[in-house]
Amino acid sequence: MAITDFFAGEIATELLKQLFMISAKAWKYKSVAERLIDLIENMQPTIKEIQYSGVELPPHRQAQIGMLSNTLEKGKKLTEKVLSARRWNVYRQLTLARKMEKLEKDISNFLKNQILTHILADVHLLRANSDVRFDRVDRSLEMMTEHLGSMKIGGGGMIREAMKIAEATMEIEMGNDEEKFGVGLEIGKRKVKKMMFSAERGLIGISGMGGVGKTTLARELERDVEVQCHFENKVLFLTVSQSPMLEELRAHIWAFVSGYEGVNPVPNWNLQYEGGVKTQKLVILDDVWTREALDALTFNIPGCTTLVVSRSKLTEPKATYDVEVLREDEALSLFCLCAFGQKTIPSGFDKKMVEQVSGECKGLPLALKVTGASLKDRPEMYWKGALQRLQKGEPADETHETRLLHQMEASLENLDSTTRECFLDLGAFPEDRKIPVDVLINMWIEIHDLEEAIAFATLVDLSHKNLLTLGKDPRLGSSYASYYDVFVTQHDVLRDLALHLSNKGKVNIRERLLMPKRESSLPKEWGRNSDEPYRAQIVSIHTGDMDEMGWSDFDMDFPKAEILILNFSSDKYVLPPFITKMSKLRVLVIINNGMSPALLHDFSIFANLSYLRTLWLERVHVPELYNTTVPLKKLHKMSLILCKINNSFDQTGVDISNLFPKLADLTIDHCDDLVSLPSSICGMTSLNSLSITNCPRLSELPKNLSNLQALEILRLYACLELKALPVEICELPQLKYLDISQCVNLSCLPEEIGKLKTLEKIDMRECFFSDRLSSAVSLESLRHVICDKDVAFIWEEVEKAVPGLKIEAAEKCFSLDWLDE
Repeated sequence: MAITDFFAGEIATELLKQLFMISAKAWKYKSVAERLIDLIENMQPTIKEIQYSGVELPPHRQAQIGMLSNTLEKGKKLTEKVLSARRWNVYRQLTLARKMEKLEKDISNFLKNQILTHILADVHLLRANSDVRFDRVDRSLEMMTEHLGSMKIGGGGMIREAMKIAEATMEIEMGNDEEKFGVGLEIGKRKVKKMMFSAERGLIGISGMGGVGKTTLARELERDVEVQCHFENKVLFLTVSQSPMLEELRAHIWAFVSGYEGVNPVPNWNLQYEGGVKTQKLVILDDVWTREALDALTFNIPGCTTLVVSRSKLTEPKATYDVEVLREDEALSLFCLCAFGQKTIPSGFDKKMVEQVSGECKGLPLALKVTGASLKDRPEMYWKGALQRLQKGEPADETHETRLLHQMEASLENLDSTTRECFLDLGAFPEDRKIPVDVLINMWIEIHDLEEAIAFATLVDLSHKNLLTLGKDPRLGSSYASYYDVFVTQHDVLRDLALHLSNKGKVNIRERLLMPKRESSLPKEWGRNSDEPYRAQIVSIHTGDMDEMGWSDFDMDFPKAEILILNFSSDKYVLPPFITKMSKLRVLVIINNGMSPALLHDFSIFANLSYLRTLWLERVHVPELYNTTVPLKKLHKMSLILCKINNSFDQTGVDISNLFPKLADLTIDHCDDLVSLPSSICGMTSLNSLSITNCPRLSELPKNLSNLQALEILRLYACLELKALPVEICELPQLKYLDISQCVNLSCLPEEIGKLKTLEKIDMRECFFSDRLSSAVSLESLRHVICDKDVAFIWEEVEKAVPGLKIEAAEKCFSLDWLDE
């Protein structure tokens, strides 16, 4: 690379910065400045590709770049004079305006001759002949980012933001964006335009995870003919970035929407603007990172629409379009275009392997482009190695790490330290699996010392920043809502990022010891380092069938482990012996992903888990309890999901309250062998919450239910064979919430329901009651009843008697979609 190449790029950047300032502050030069900005922005990507190509150009090409560099340098000096010129000096203003027009003409003529295009063609030819590798380009980009990342570019952007765009598309020669993204882009354009053209929409948003194509969609909307016509060609596109120059951006937007230039300071535009606007105008704010930045740049001027493009959900849900990943066929076409220069897999190349590598990108455009480009012209054996690394959640190569994971990591920069740690915890769960919200929240409560409400707010924050997808459920977030049947999912590239950041350093010193994918046994690296203690607080294991021999090479010591997650697929499973060395374990999650419940062996190791507070068992046989079973004295919460209960809680002579003296929350969900609730459960007087849900054979509840004097929450929904509630339920002095929804054979509530003086909420959706509840008028604390419309009449008298009572006819919200794994 010649010195002239470097300075041409740098001078162009500096010139752009000054032109933006002129456009914002000096109205006499505004039109010519904006035309110059367009010219320079159009040629900047080409200059940057030449600049960072690593190719030494021949002398005549260097001379041509030198000519451009001289012209830009003159323009830079000219803009400095314009910015320093006094407004009262009319002659000098006129002279400078003519020189600005000459500068525009010189640059325009240079571009008309397509000299840059010819130089770029030479770069490609030279690179092909000398076999210059991609990682050399990436090293140049990384070096330039470090040296220039803090330099501002006009309109609040950063050089690294401009480089990000060039970086993502470098070495990829393709057609228009519709060709790259297929029908998905057209669908997105159609939906956003519908919101945009709606008269009441002043602020709308495009949201999505990094690399999904938000900016591409916004640029397409900027160029769209219908959009241009609707807004009469009055469209302003600005990049805000992570480190915005807000005052400069405000001035630029104010000049655009109001027609007044050089106003300093910009007025408080949150007040209603009275000047009137004759035409519709559109402001597109790309790459907005925070709500504070958005608030500083939005306004209340009639006829103006603002389109916000962000990785976070900063606008109202109804006014936000969430960009989705590409369909499988579109993703493969884009990947092939980047890897082979054509939309299909070349003849003779391993088709299955290409589809697998493309599949690892999960439809994310940036991942497809970067991964495809990094494998371009590589031999098949290199592809196989890259595939294996991708399947382990590792970068395919150095360029893949630099150009994809580093850019994705930018999404975490605005997170506080605790929220960032919560994001990294998501790497502990298997790919392409739904993660129970209840497990996540309990993890965060125990390991990050969060209150439940704060843990839930953290989950919502991560969802709003598109770092996970929170399942839609109308109950979510409401008082007394349950989380064990609500799930989150995460794109594999975001999971790979969590794994990449968690798996740095020697295995013994990592805070999280995670298996990226299911293996037949534990990683050999773990066994080789077992002579030293492991510092991990979270340990996640994902295997198939494990017996004593499978654990024999892994005699590991985890003195700091607080969370253990065991995922497996088998009908039998031996628990790892090293659990006995996890003396500080607080959360144990055991999930069988097989088709039938698994038998667990060696449950005796629980004897050392004196600090265990949360136990989640899924699709296993619940082990029988005996008087010899060591009590779990600190166990606070136990969840049995899709389990075979057998007679676990009904062993003669077993004192359940002694085994679980502090159990406050018991959940039994989708356990189809549960016919009657064992009366021994009513001996656990510490219970605060009892959930027996989706148990289709449960037909009766124990008579001694009133022993649960501390019980506040009782959930019994979707127990289809349950015909009656025992009258003893009315003797629960602390009960606040009763959920009997979808108990379709339940015909009435107990007549003495009015005794429940603390009852605040009843959910009885899809319960077909016909009798009015005479005693219910005494439910003095009741404030919310959810029921079907055709049974709402039974609450009419209660509604009159109890002040502030809300009777809600709710939509159906129950489904078994979560079982479709």
